[in-house]
Amino acid sequence: MPAYGELVRYMVQQMVSQPDAVEVGVEEDGHRVTVRISTAPDDLGKLIGRGGRHIEAVRMVVRAASLRPRDRVYVEVRD
Repeated sequence: MPAYGELVRYMVQQMVSQPDAVEVGVEEDGHRVTVRISTAPDDLGKLIGRGGRHIEAVRMVVRAASLRPRDRVYVEVRD
């Protein structure tokens, strides 16, 4: 199974001003994977973006990475 958590961590750390505060948790259940992201409170807006564009871009990249292994990956933001 691809390392979805590491992919998400890399993308999110490039977006925020405090990359050391980024925490990514991964839960796997067969072909269902849930990736949970938490950042510093000041960086939450940067992660989500205007109208949710940034987080949707992250979800789209992860969705593309999950096509070949046929995994179902969900990306959630925790505050």
